[in-house]
Amino acid sequence: MTTELDQLQGHLLTAIGASPSLDALEACRVDALGKQGRVTQLLKTLGAMTPEQRQEQGPAIHGLREAVTAAIASRKAALEQAALDQRLAAERVDLTLPADTAPTGTIHPVSQVMDELAEIFADLGFAVATGPEIETDWHNFTALNIPETHPARAMHDTFYLQQGLDAKAAGEADERATFSLLRTHTSPVQIRTMLNGNPPIRIIAPGRTYRSDSDATHTPMFHQVEGLVIDKGITLGHLKWTLETFLKAFFERDDIVLRLRPSYFPFTEPSAEVDVGYTLQKGKRVIGGSGDDANGGWMEVLGSGMVHPKVIAACGLDPAEWQGFAFGCGIDRLAMLKYGMDDLRAFFDGDIRWLKHYGFSALDVPTLSGGVGA
Repeated sequence: MTTELDQLQGHLLTAIGASPSLDALEACRVDALGKQGRVTQLLKTLGAMTPEQRQEQGPAIHGLREAVTAAIASRKAALEQAALDQRLAAERVDLTLPADTAPTGTIHPVSQVMDELAEIFADLGFAVATGPEIETDWHNFTALNIPETHPARAMHDTFYLQQGLDAKAAGEADERATFSLLRTHTSPVQIRTMLNGNPPIRIIAPGRTYRSDSDATHTPMFHQVEGLVIDKGITLGHLKWTLETFLKAFFERDDIVLRLRPSYFPFTEPSAEVDVGYTLQKGKRVIGGSGDDANGGWMEVLGSGMVHPKVIAACGLDPAEWQGFAFGCGIDRLAMLKYGMDDLRAFFDGDIRWLKHYGFSALDVPTLSGGVGA
């Protein structure tokens, strides 16, 4: 019996080792270890043997099965490696060929407009400044000459943090260090810039802001850009020229007409709302032209004014020596006006179809020389 097992093992191992392909190897496996395989049939005979025979023949039959199993696994690994080596040697990738598909990612209109604003104001000598979105009551309101009774401080307008409310109720001494709310505008960046730097100052402060409001033209989170200039001899004329230059560059039109209306903001004096003229074309408002035309009108786009002396003094500067102007507008609203979008809420819905329609190519970089709306 042992001689027959040795002969069978030699025959099976030879056939396995000579298998030219995985299919041939699978045939060898079935012939040896399948339900009707040679080794399987030998294993089935163990049940009919006497204990003495089983003790003698069992180890030899099991050893045959293990030898065949190991040989099959070894030959399979060798064949698979040979096939992989052959495929790798035959395959070639031409890296000089053009890509099959164009880039599918697009730039969100808000990001595009932020880039455009940075380009325009950089050309006017402005730097970009940033600050925390979780602000203190002092930086967001007090330093900006906003009194305790002002409606903007009310709970229905501002998102307050419980930590700040608790500190306020406990009589926290250092109100500048208690972060108590989500900033309602980017004006705190102006305060921090004046506190941490020396004039002259020329900055814009773009970023996210938060107010408790939601409709077609308002969202709880929105984007705003504010500008600040602090220097000697600054007048309202400098403000008007800056805004006119900015709007002409942004809307890429030379027929932009501005109208400054007297208004009130706690942090500027005098204050002015800035209207821009528009004309009606095919039922839509198009920025450009005088708002006094028969087919036109005026639209408010900015708030502005001369920085209030109390704000300058709160930042440690002498209002008698330093003057300045400030302005602010919604970045989302600028995008809506320039690119013809009707509903502000769609900016934050995360609808890929909307972004594919209004988004900008990832390879388009706005520049003044190539056109900021490119």
